[in-house]
Amino acid sequence: MLPNTNTLINFLTLSYLKSGNKKQAKAYQVLDKNNIFIKLAPYNPILVGTIPINIDISSSDLDIICYVHDNQQFASNLNTYFGAEKGFKMIESSARSAIIANFFIDDFEIEIFGQGTITTQQSAYKHMLIEHKLLIEKGEKFRKEIIQLKQQSFKTEPAFAKLMGIQGNPYTALLSYE
Repeated sequence: MLPNTNTLINFLTLSYLKSGNKKQAKAYQVLDKNNIFIKLAPYNPILVGTIPINIDISSSDLDIICYVHDNQQFASNLNTYFGAEKGFKMIESSARSAIIANFFIDDFEIEIFGQGTITTQQSAYKHMLIEHKLLIEKGEKFRKEIIQLKQQSFKTEPAFAKLMGIQGNPYTALLSYE
């Protein structure tokens, strides 16, 4: 369980992971030991997704978003820093104007997502904050129900929408709770 589960967490730093559950503490160690956030510092990285808010499942990865001004330079830096890591692959998503890299370190798959939007304004960060608030408001039973849906192959936002009876596109509808 997350530390201080009844209060909001400052997700702009990784320190909350140190006192989190076993997986969160291990995630912190992997990120710290490999200097991942130091390497990505010029891009204002933020760890987002399910692991920070304790709704991860066994297949959950470490999602890191970045604010990118120059896609070519970012791609070059990702290749330099992480190109030798197990399973490294990188794509450019023209639909989202983003560079996405995936690789494995220790027991974690890591996905780095970079686009020309300030990290605190990216949808992944906004979704995580909203989901965290909802988890606090709705309690442990709700959190476990989200995890059960995720184990049934639901993505995170559709799982929240299903449990909350949200109609329409769950990704945009969830943002209305901001």
